[in-house]
Amino acid sequence: MRVDFKNLAEKWPSAIVARTEVHRFSGGVLNSKYRANLDSLGKGPKGRIRVGRQIVYSEALVEFMEERAEAVE
Repeated sequence: MRVDFKNLAEKWPSAIVARTEVHRFSGGVLNSKYRANLDSLGKGPKGRIRVGRQIVYSEALVEFMEERAEAVE
């Protein structure tokens, strides 16, 4: 089964996803602390943006999820 991650982005009410909302955006697959750890190691989605004290992601989050997804048989 292939998950259409772009469908997640189309249903999300905004063009960006705050790091604190990644858990909800991904259906519980990714949590914000894990994202922060990967970001600090330089292994997170490219193109993250700081808005005030918040880190937000654009379509790069969907691309990141697609790259990391693998089918389990």
